[in-house]
Amino acid sequence: MTQSDRQAEPAIHVVGAGPAGLTAAERLAQAGLKVVVHEQRPSPARKLLMAGRGGLNLTHSEPMERFLGRYGPAAETARAWIADFGPDDLIAWVEGLGQPTFVGSSGRVFPRAMKASPLLRAWLARLEGLGVEIRTRSRWIGWSGADLVFETPDGERRERPDAVVLALGGASWPRLGSDGDWKPWLEAEGVTVAPFRPANVGFDVDWSVAFRARFAGRPLKPVSVRLKDRTVPGEVMLTRYGLEGGAIYALSAALREAIEADGQVDIHLDLKPGLTVEQLTERLARPRFKASLATHLRKTVKLDPSAVALLRETGSLPADPLSLAQRIKAASVRLTGFQGLDRAISTAGGVALEAVDARSMLIARPGVFVAGEMLDWEAPTGGYLLQASFASGVAAARGLLDWLGSKG
Repeated sequence: MTQSDRQAEPAIHVVGAGPAGLTAAERLAQAGLKVVVHEQRPSPARKLLMAGRGGLNLTHSEPMERFLGRYGPAAETARAWIADFGPDDLIAWVEGLGQPTFVGSSGRVFPRAMKASPLLRAWLARLEGLGVEIRTRSRWIGWSGADLVFETPDGERRERPDAVVLALGGASWPRLGSDGDWKPWLEAEGVTVAPFRPANVGFDVDWSVAFRARFAGRPLKPVSVRLKDRTVPGEVMLTRYGLEGGAIYALSAALREAIEADGQVDIHLDLKPGLTVEQLTERLARPRFKASLATHLRKTVKLDPSAVALLRETGSLPADPLSLAQRIKAASVRLTGFQGLDRAISTAGGVALEAVDARSMLIARPGVFVAGEMLDWEAPTGGYLLQASFASGVAAARGLLDWLGSKG
């Protein structure tokens, strides 16, 4: 290929250097396109690195229909993305970067390093080898006609690429770069953007001062959380404001909607999911002698002090073994609110799925493609968030290449 041929190649700009944006950049560069990535923060993929602090749950190994059900109303959109880049593809891609993976006992998939930094270093090296240019401290501030306008340390800069991928994230953890400031710029173009709402977030409980002071920061595990006819096993963390953790996040969309409708919602915690009511009753019926109730609960059913305190916090403890066993299996906790976007792991809301075509291109702005959390979908933690973010980047790149090809 001659230098003039290279200069004639379409120039693609990707705005946002998170998983979706970098995935799109990689696919486009592998197709031979000149790719520039803009990142407003001083370094790329800061939210990915934050996710790595919890082990970097990449995806999940559960059956596909159950997997897709985690995306709620956006399940069919997720189906299309994941059909092209599913869990096996993501695992192969990670291992292709020299990062072995493993499947945990819960079915979740992690890199063996249990952090994001080795993966990100290998990924950035690959992108550099593909000729991808990453411009940090380059903040997109909207359009001026056909030009993209960026705010940089050297002043305002304008670009007119042949096509664009927007992957700016939602509005959670704004200090990491996903601040949602792009919303009015797209709305000015006629793009429908659903309001941002916190997802995978903690919920408020009116704890007593004494309970909050002593038990905030303590985990409850293993537990199951029940909301009406849905039960989710996992871990719950007691916090100063209420409850958070994987089992809560899995229900966060339904919990948020219930609180928005009614101002509160009751959940039930099974504090001993491995034992039946009958088994608990039999053990609790053993003689206490002079032991305190807390000691009796610890010795007979291995209930830790945090769980005992929660039972007391949510009502007086019954004296008879059967009633006490029933309370342990269904401790009622009332949630009265939820934390804001600045404390949410992810967001609901964003660019309406109806505002993009089957190629992930904005209907109102041809040549502009959208990927990642900018779009209006949500999923619980457990690998579903990252899987869809990567897969949506693949989908946007595929759509862009198709669009360029259709232009001749």
